[in-house]
Amino acid sequence: MENHLPEIMTIEEVAEYLRVPVSSLYKLAQQGKIPASKVGRHWRFRREFIDRWINDQARGMKPERTSQRGSEGE
Repeated sequence: MENHLPEIMTIEEVAEYLRVPVSSLYKLAQQGKIPASKVGRHWRFRREFIDRWINDQARGMKPERTSQRGSEGE
């Protein structure tokens, strides 16, 4: 599945990739619990960071605040 995913993913693509509801992913992103960036009003996710985050979760690591805020600071 990873081969056809873009390097930068939308919230819908990440939700499908992680098999979680979009609403749950919004909460994780807003709380800074998953690596994400805001581009205007839209969340974007770098596949490389999501894969690393999944591996860290599997090892039981609690990452520090991982949100990468856009220039608007939201």
